[in-house]
Amino acid sequence: MSNTPHELAEEFPAAVEKMHTLKAENAHFAKLFDAYHEVNRAIHRAETNIEPTDDFNMAALRKQRMMLKDEIAGMLAA
Repeated sequence: MSNTPHELAEEFPAAVEKMHTLKAENAHFAKLFDAYHEVNRAIHRAETNIEPTDDFNMAALRKQRMMLKDEIAGMLAA
C-alpha cells in the first residue's frame, strides 16, 4: 500500500498542457479525467483509513484506475 496519490499531472508530467486542452475540447476525455480522479481519491481515502474498505473492493478500485489511466494514456499518445 503506497498512500501516495497518483495524480495525472504526476503520472504524465510532459502532457499537462495536452490534458488541459483535451479536457476542454473532448467530452469523453473530460469524463475519463474526472472518473480517474474520483477513483484515485477513493483509493487514497481507503489507503489512509479515512474510508476503510476490504481487499476485494480495493483491488476493484485499483483495476478501474489502471483501466482509466491506460485509456487516458492512449488518448494522450494519439
